[in-house]
Amino acid sequence: MPNLIEKFLNDEISSQEFYNSIYDFVTSFHIRNGEFEGNYYVIKKMDRDNFIIFPENIFPDLHREIPNCTSVFSQNLILLINEFAKKRGFDTR
Repeated sequence: MPNLIEKFLNDEISSQEFYNSIYDFVTSFHIRNGEFEGNYYVIKKMDRDNFIIFPENIFPDLHREIPNCTSVFSQNLILLINEFAKKRGFDTR
């Protein structure tokens, strides 16, 4: 069974545009903290070096559930998204 990072990469790095948006969010020095809302996963930027990635389920009654999460250091996240994007044939930075 794939881990959360593998699922995140498969779901969110699905086009060049999504890769560019995620890469720009992760590497931006102008965004010190915040959230990037993808199709299913949220990337929570805690500071410039630390991220939390989690799936978010929002139900019709507007309550949300976060079934699991993982933390990742920025350089590791950049490596992972770049490697995955290269396998998909996207231009990487």
